[in-house]
This record gives sequence, structure tokens and C-alpha cells, in this order.
Amino acid sequence: MLSKQPLNKTIGTFIPPVRTLMGPGPSDVSPTVLNALARPTLGHLDPLFIDLMDETKALLQYAFQTENKLTMPISAPGSAGMEACIVNLVEPGDKVIVCQNGVFGGRMKENVERCGGIAVMVMAKWGEPNSLAAIENALLENKDAKFVGFVHAETSTGVRNDAQAICKLAKSHGCMTIVDAVTSLGGIELKVDEWQIDAIYSGSQKCLSCVPGLSPVSFSDEAVAKIQNRQSKVQSWFLDMNLIVGYWGQGNSGGKRAYHHTAPVNSLYALHESLRLLHEEGLENAIARHAEKHQKLKNGLAELGLTLLVEENSRLPQLNTVVIPEGVDDASVRGQLLNDYNLEIGAGLGELAGKVWRIGLMGYGASDKNVDFCLSALKQVLK
Repeated sequence: MLSKQPLNKTIGTFIPPVRTLMGPGPSDVSPTVLNALARPTLGHLDPLFIDLMDETKALLQYAFQTENKLTMPISAPGSAGMEACIVNLVEPGDKVIVCQNGVFGGRMKENVERCGGIAVMVMAKWGEPNSLAAIENALLENKDAKFVGFVHAETSTGVRNDAQAICKLAKSHGCMTIVDAVTSLGGIELKVDEWQIDAIYSGSQKCLSCVPGLSPVSFSDEAVAKIQNRQSKVQSWFLDMNLIVGYWGQGNSGGKRAYHHTAPVNSLYALHESLRLLHEEGLENAIARHAEKHQKLKNGLAELGLTLLVEENSRLPQLNTVVIPEGVDDASVRGQLLNDYNLEIGAGLGELAGKVWRIGLMGYGASDKNVDFCLSALKQVLK
């Protein structure tokens, strides 16, 4: 029988320091979004909360630039959004062309294979976009492929893949598309309907500047039909869209909802507020702001003798991969920034570990104040 172990210290209220978050996510959260978290909790089937759910869906449709009826946030982080898209669409034996040029394309492969699908990999060098020619070759060699999956904004490398061109290519070969927009939504151009994206997922903690833990998703009518006419059950009960739709609904019309799970009510208050702020600013203005602050950061880094890994035509403004100069200790610099300046920047992942820093300019954090602070702190630490 287990005995209770006494604590050897008094545990007080946790009060975190005020950090400036300029890593790959989470990003800085605006005070109004944090305030939304503290509002009184409602029941997850309260009519007033249902109204907020409907508004959240409409705001997400605006952010995604879609009229898809099945647009909603999954009650879990972006990785669950990825799994939701793949587990609902891919059945055992389905062939999926998966494009990888960083960490997160590899996670798509893992999800496809766990669903019993066959992943046909199209690889590109980390720091470079996936080649349209290579994707087309894979499609020509695998005429039975049903899906093309790719990452729009690869968070591990700071690379933007050409989502519009990849989707057009996939459609010309009769394939549906599954798109990772975790770091792109609200930061760069993304047009779900115009580009004919079938399934897309994002995260609340990047350019939407919300707290972590929610994953906006959207499915085209074609994707919904595929889900409804599966030959096998969706292997995940929690992420089965056939069940969740009874709670979130497919339209924007209040009405009676079926209990599926207890939604993270206060987190959804925060998402609603972050999306409201995006709508208030205007999507085009938000995208222009990210580009403008990136330009300022790039110029400032150049004055410090620092260069960016990714070529300009495929570079993400919201996620900047900075090449670490020879002789500079990666962990030491990041540690000093965190401990002395309360400033967080990200380390490189995978084959870029120790070679780059990842500096995020996302959502509320894409500001002159953050750019100036980051450049000033880096200048002092690199001395």
C-alpha cells in the first residue's frame, strides 16, 4: 500500500516572471486575452456559451478565409489538430504523399502510419521549401495516392512552402490536401477556399497570440463527405468528427447541442478574444505588420553581423532562423537572454540543433517594442 510522502517544503502560489516570448511559440499573449481567461466560468452547454462557440466559429472562418461549415477549435493543442485531420480522413491502406523539410512533416508521416496509411515521402533539405517537381514526380509514380500532406509554415526551420501551388498540383492529380498551418494562421497569407484546401489545422499559441491548448481546424465539404462515408471507424473516439460535430454543429446557428466532452470554457473565452482582435485589426493589416517587423528585425540582425538561414523568397516573417556565428555557444546565449533579460528565443531542432536560433515575431509579439528589445539584448550578450 502506497503511503503519502510528506512535502519537504511549503508550496506557495506560483507567480511566473514576466517573460518576453520570442521563441517558436507560445507567443506573447495580449492583456485583453489574459483578462478573458479570468471571466466567470459557464457550463459547456449553457446557451450563452453556445452563442460564444458560434461566434468563435465565424471568427475562425474569417481567419481561415473559408465558408467551410465544419470549422472549429479542437480542445487540445496543434498536435491534436494534426491527428484530427489525419485520423478522420486516412483509412488503412490509403496512400498519402507527405512532404517533409523539417520536424513537423515527419510528424505527419507518423500520424499517417499510425492510421494504417502508407506514407510516400517527398524530402527536401532543412531550410529549403519542398520542390513542386519532386511532389509531381511522387504523384506520377503513385497514381493511387489519395492525399497530399504538407506543412505550410515549417516551425523548425522558418521555411514557407507554397501552399497555393502544392494544393493546385494535388487537385490536378485528384488528391485531397491536408495542411499544417500551426504557425501560418494569422501571420502570412492563407486562403483555404481559394486554394482548395480540404483539411487544415493550426494552433492557438502562435500568430493568434492565445494561450496554448486549442487547435483550430477546418474541413471542406469534400472532406466531410469522405469522413461520413468511411469504410472503417475513426480510430480515435475523442477526435471523431462524426461525434464532435454534434457538439460544435456544422452551421453557425445556436440550437441544441449534443454532449461530447467538457470544453475548456475559459480557454475558449481567450481564443474568442484573440480572434476578435485579429478581426478588428483586419487580416491583411496583421499580415503586413508581421512582414514589417520581420524586415526591421532582419536589418537589425545584419547590423550585428548575423544572417538568416532561409532564402528571402521562402522565408517566414513570423519565425526567423538565425545562423549562430562560429565560436558562439548556443545554450549560453539563450541562457543569458532568459536569466538576465527575461527574454526567450528558441533553439534549433533536429539537424539544426546548435546551428540556429529561432526568433519568433508572432501575433501580439510582432511589435517594435519586442524587436528593439531583442536586438538590444542580443547586442549586449554577444559582446
